[in-house]
Amino acid sequence: MPEGDSVFRLADRLRAGLDGARLTGGELRGGRAAGTRLAGVTVLGHETHGKHLLTRFDSGDTLHTHLRLTGSWTVTGPGRRLPRRIEPDVRVRMLTERGTTAWGVGLPVVELLPTREEHRVIGHLGPDPLRPDWDAAEAERRLTADPDRPVVAALLDQLLVAGLGNLWANEVCFLRGLYPWRRVGSTDVAALIATAATALHASATVPGLFQTTTGVTRRGERHWVAGRAHRPCLRCGTLVRVRAEVTGDPDQRRTWWCPRCQPEA
Repeated sequence: MPEGDSVFRLADRLRAGLDGARLTGGELRGGRAAGTRLAGVTVLGHETHGKHLLTRFDSGDTLHTHLRLTGSWTVTGPGRRLPRRIEPDVRVRMLTERGTTAWGVGLPVVELLPTREEHRVIGHLGPDPLRPDWDAAEAERRLTADPDRPVVAALLDQLLVAGLGNLWANEVCFLRGLYPWRRVGSTDVAALIATAATALHASATVPGLFQTTTGVTRRGERHWVAGRAHRPCLRCGTLVRVRAEVTGDPDQRRTWWCPRCQPEA
């Protein structure tokens, strides 16, 4: 599933192709508003909160989308279309007066709602390190509300901090030297949040560092533990371990850790 930094970068690409442009064609092909025509509105801008994308129109409406595991967005230039084999999966199409077209493909969440009611779809989320209203103190308060929760599960909970997915939950635990199932209340939560926020922000904004935690961009060396099961730890050489599920995580995502750099005791 794309993480908050992925969606942040996606919003930047969509801004370049859509913001300030009037739509001359397009429609919603998914969700309850399927069939809604978009021609005649102007795209005011894009905003993200965690893994949620908001596209605002001058009509007073907002298009709320979420990629989850299957969704993607593509922008094509004037006179260009998607391959025919992909077009049946299009859930949103927006053709601008500039001739560019944005295609939302395979989107599992497509919702049109009044902009004044955006809180209905993002109001439940925790603070997002990539937003200008990022509140580290509020993130700390939420993370410590259940001190017995495993740190990796707490980091994955979008109600506590928005935008951290499985990659970042695993890598942040490594960077802080934390056994993933250690009680979050027994950690330096302020430092944990600072590390997570710094890493996510660098990934989203620094050219060449997208989802690179080691500082090395060579294939197979970008991550300390994520995806490196049974391979030597890049720091100490100990074989990285993996567990097939995260306690308290309904999606049962994998967890990787180095038993030497992240001791259980």
